[in-house]
Amino acid sequence: MAQNPNLAALSNAGVSVWLDDLSRDRLQTGNLQELIDTRSVVGVTTNPSIFQAALSKGTAYDAQVKELAERGADVDATVRTVTTDDVRNACDVLAKQYELSEGVDGRVSIEVDPRVAHDTDKTILQAIELWKIVDRPNLLIKIPATMAGLPAITAVIAEGISVNVTLIFSVERHRLVMDAYLAGLEKAKEAGHDLSKIHSVASFFVSRVDTEIDKRLDKIGSEDALGLRGKAGVANARLAYAAYEEVFVGGSRYEALKADGARVQRPLWASTGVKNPDYSDTLYVTELVAPNTVNTMPEKTIDAVADHGVVTGDTVTGTADESQALFDELSSVGIDLPDVFRLLEDEGVEKFEKSWLELLEATQDQLDASKK
Repeated sequence: MAQNPNLAALSNAGVSVWLDDLSRDRLQTGNLQELIDTRSVVGVTTNPSIFQAALSKGTAYDAQVKELAERGADVDATVRTVTTDDVRNACDVLAKQYELSEGVDGRVSIEVDPRVAHDTDKTILQAIELWKIVDRPNLLIKIPATMAGLPAITAVIAEGISVNVTLIFSVERHRLVMDAYLAGLEKAKEAGHDLSKIHSVASFFVSRVDTEIDKRLDKIGSEDALGLRGKAGVANARLAYAAYEEVFVGGSRYEALKADGARVQRPLWASTGVKNPDYSDTLYVTELVAPNTVNTMPEKTIDAVADHGVVTGDTVTGTADESQALFDELSSVGIDLPDVFRLLEDEGVEKFEKSWLELLEATQDQLDASKK
């Protein structure tokens, strides 16, 4: 089967296409393999909202939940079993991409329980537990970039475990995430781990930044403010890429580890489904093309790029000054950027926790029904 030319062009420009979704239906019907074969997909990301949606639709999980109910499994154990089984199977589907890319791609992410997002020790313990349960080298453990998450990232990387750092909204937090990763690599080196086997991505959220800032610009209502709508998300991500280049392209701390096989922590563009119908539905893909990046997309966005995405090569490198100028304009019209980023992080954690609680509730209902 031939790859779609638009998505192939994206891959050739250095962007790894990852699917932001997973379900047992995708695995059982061969849909995931089809996306690998025709849409250049080389990775998968999951989150509590994705699993909540997957388990609430259809009957794909019914037999396993019934069997677990008969064995006396509680709701937490049931959710852990069904989600880690899906992720393990997806890892196996992507094993070829993992091998072909020498471990860079072919990755599948699973998130720690969002209820422990503000508890460092519990995050570390759960990350290690998930790594052992899934037991696949192409797994990434998702840890949120909360202040409690940062030392957890260092500790988990130090154990030789690959990490997807999620819920990054600001360049300032992204810098702390890169520091946490490098600190983890330094400790992993001391412990004798093979640094070439440790991988990490920094998931920088895009569309939610525009959604929140646009709302505030509309409220301000001036001509200058309204002229800035729909620009902050891309500019923010471009500034994050400039920060990545500072650290990993010739940065002294990374260079000291590079000789031992250390990998860069690639920026990953997350939340790339466009929320505002006034904007191009490929905005957060075509405007964020740069080497050594990942774009994780819902299938709807992948289809949009396949149909009409125009990929013209690198659209990020060298844009830091104009991106910073845009942020200066946002501040000058009255946007409180630190407040925006604080709010988005809090909402991100709350959203995933809500989805997780809904998942537990729905699974408990299934367990109860299986016992009748």
